[in-house]
Amino acid sequence: MAAHTTDGAGPGRERLPGRRGTGLRPLLAAVTALLVAGLATGCSASGGSLSVVWEAPADSDTREYGNGAWLVGDTLVRSRYDAVTAFEAGTGKGRWEYAPPAQEHICAVSRRTAGSVVLIARGNMTGAGCSTVAALDLTTGRERWHTSRAPGDLTETLTDTVAVGGGLAVLRDTDDMWALDVRPAVPGSKALRAFDLRTGAPRWTAAVPEGCVPEQVGAGERQVVAVLACGRTELRLAAFDPADGRQRWTAALGGRATPVPDGQVTLRSAEPAVVQTGGTAEGQPGAFLAFDGGGRPTGRIETTGGYGTVQAHTPALVAVADGRLYLGAESREREAYRDRVVAFDLTSGGQVWLEDVAVAGGLRALDVTGGRVTVLADRGSRHDGLDELRVLDAATGDEKEGFETGLDVARAEGEPADLFVYEKLIVAVRQGAGVRPFSVYGRG
Repeated sequence: MAAHTTDGAGPGRERLPGRRGTGLRPLLAAVTALLVAGLATGCSASGGSLSVVWEAPADSDTREYGNGAWLVGDTLVRSRYDAVTAFEAGTGKGRWEYAPPAQEHICAVSRRTAGSVVLIARGNMTGAGCSTVAALDLTTGRERWHTSRAPGDLTETLTDTVAVGGGLAVLRDTDDMWALDVRPAVPGSKALRAFDLRTGAPRWTAAVPEGCVPEQVGAGERQVVAVLACGRTELRLAAFDPADGRQRWTAALGGRATPVPDGQVTLRSAEPAVVQTGGTAEGQPGAFLAFDGGGRPTGRIETTGGYGTVQAHTPALVAVADGRLYLGAESREREAYRDRVVAFDLTSGGQVWLEDVAVAGGLRALDVTGGRVTVLADRGSRHDGLDELRVLDAATGDEKEGFETGLDVARAEGEPADLFVYEKLIVAVRQGAGVRPFSVYGRG
């Protein structure tokens, strides 16, 4: 905030008699004291710092499958291959733990929750495969129901195997047999099934086009979507009626280079329908494609443009919320790099706003909740590796809050895989051996 004094010599001001030459000294002393205090506490003049409130115990071992994290009310929940664990968000107190029966592993989880329920796929990963799907209540840690699933072999790709939304639990059965150049074990016409999320009662089996099998599934309130592999080379996006599984529309997504799921397409949202093509590796070109309720393309957002290069290979820097796509990007201007957040309108693909959030640093993660975009960014080595926290208006990009955290969030624990905001707490979510899955920071 700008200083105000009655003896300044600025325009429209009159110097008071008897104080000539002395008015700036107390002001400069006060400003100096504030700057020294700010440097001592690691805070910027805009106020605040972060301190560790609690952290979950470090993981001793991890797998590539079964990983997920959710914030449900005041409960933080994380999943890994061997268990699902819940903590009280404010204190870190353990609430419950769910472990799959016998020697089974958790091999896949739904990206989102619905009615405090997630869907998990579990099974013996060295034997029968991922052969069971269960609805897990995150308020109690108990299974509400479970059903059988036709599993694939150990090469089966498990990303987006299960989804919840619109009162439904949706699963896809195996399609990995395409890799063996033979017919799939379960035809596409029987491979996409929906159940009542509350009771587990069967609802429908989708009529997938002949010659196609589902690879990824997502569910919203008004439609279920699936990425389909048709033949060995074509990819499509299809939408189904949540009431009866009737196909509503399909849209071409282009060709594929290999006959097995390989990250060429990533399903980002079911409602609105958004997929990412390419861009899953750093420097790889790609685009985000959005479709309306009738399957018509409404926007194409390239991963490289006037806004810089989108960091689309980092899931923590991609968010779909309230009809918009929020992305972290990097731009090089006059030999200097700038990190920024860009918002796009999914009904048109047009850029809504762009805000620079760091210079010569690196975006770590962003969260879009309650009309606010919370961004964690590395300020770079010239600032001793300390991170900045920026809070932007989701509608306009205007800054609501910004300060140096006083912490290097990734120095000891690694880069966040996700970011949650709970009341005045910031939650960094991580995956990997030797790191803490949750680090919860409070604003000072």
